[in-house]
Order: sequence, then C-alpha cells, then structure tokens
Amino acid sequence: MNRTELRRIERVLTARPPDSAPFTPDELKGLPAPVRRHLAASIAPGTPPAIAARLRMRGSIKIGRWLPFSARQLLAPHSGFVWTARVAALITGSDRYAEGRGGMDWRMAGLLRLVHAEGDDVSRSAAERAGAEACWVPTSLLPRFGAVWSADDDTHVSVGHTVDGRAVRVRYELAPDGRVRSFVFDRWGDPGGTGSWGRHPFGGEITGYATFGGVTVPSAGRVGWFFGTGRWAEGEFFRYRLTDLRLIT
Repeated sequence: MNRTELRRIERVLTARPPDSAPFTPDELKGLPAPVRRHLAASIAPGTPPAIAARLRMRGSIKIGRWLPFSARQLLAPHSGFVWTARVAALITGSDRYAEGRGGMDWRMAGLLRLVHAEGDDVSRSAAERAGAEACWVPTSLLPRFGAVWSADDDTHVSVGHTVDGRAVRVRYELAPDGRVRSFVFDRWGDPGGTGSWGRHPFGGEITGYATFGGVTVPSAGRVGWFFGTGRWAEGEFFRYRLTDLRLIT
C-alpha cells in the first residue's frame, strides 16, 4: 500500500467523536465498582472524549528471533488502525484495518516483498486487534460510545464493543488501584501458519504505565498468542514500550 492510500485511510479513521462533552466521573454511575475504579484511574476529569489517538512505540518483535523495532500508530478502536514500523533497520511496512478490510505489507530494504496478506481472515483478525487495543484510548471505552462492561469479581472485568459491527470482548485482570495487570481475548488467527484459522487466546502482561494528556494507559508489556495457557512461551512475539501518545480531539 502506497503512502497516498495510507494517508487517505488515516483521514477516514480520524473522524471526530459524536459526543464532545469532556469526561466526568458522574458518567460512571451504575457501573460495577471495579470498572469504575479502572476507568477513574485511566481518565482524568475534564479529558476530551477522544475515540482515536496517535502513538509511538519501541520494542522487540519475534520474527524467527527477537528483533528491535520502532513504530508509529494511528488507532481508532471502533473503526481501525494503521501501524507502520521499521524492524532491525531493514524491514519496513504496515499492518492495518479500515473500511472493513485488513492487510499487511512488509518489505526488505524497501524493495524485496516479504509479506503481503489480505482477505476475510486477515480482516477479521485485524479488526479484533483494533478493538482489543482500545486500552490505549480509554475514553473510547466509555459507555457513551457503546462499550458494555461487566465484572466477575473485584479484580476481573470484561468490556465489549464493536469494530465495524464485529464484536470484540476483552477480559482484564486489575490491580487494586484499577490498573490492568493482564488482558486476554479469543482472537481469530492462524498463529501456527498452518492455513487453518480459528479462535485462540491472545493477550499479555502489562509491565508499565504512563500518563499522556489526561489518560493513563499500559505503556509497556508483553503480548502474543496462547496467553494463559501452557503455550504462552511459544506464542509471545511482541514486547513494547510507548514513547508518546496523543489523543485526537
């Protein structure tokens, strides 16, 4: 995908929210206590109700072996994302979901095509990724934007919402202060590269938190397939640290 098309997609994803009233704790009334604690810890009173953000991150990604990366991302959890990165100084490309379609394009030294993927399975998996990454835009998970919260107990909560009509439901384990310790959801994918797609646990551990412009979010963590199972060591493939986050308001 060329830069012109990527910029067009970014314009689609940065539409302003339909509700511009700033956040107040009053709108959390009626939610389960651990959910209120989590959202109050994530969103400062008076924060604009953004449904999209621009992020920058660094870390390492496992492509056969662990390689360093730097990336920027436009994330609109209810409609899609564009993640562009440089890996090991040689590999560049993007993952994305917008307008009902997902895709991946990666090249070596800008010339040799390494990965090109699209189609229904890729789109389904990418949409679910967009929805699960809503923890980086916690204002998008306010009930006013259609998020539905529940609590199993004082430390385990779930949130569901839709991405272009596709349902995503993520389960969080919370610390006493309301911050996320870990997350997991059933994601559509083919983690073994077998050609057979299905639902598999996807999630990870949160190892750091930071505040950016009124929101306090998971700023570092370990992510991958099979989280919470005996195959987690095999499935982990992504370690990140946010270096910047700016809400789009």
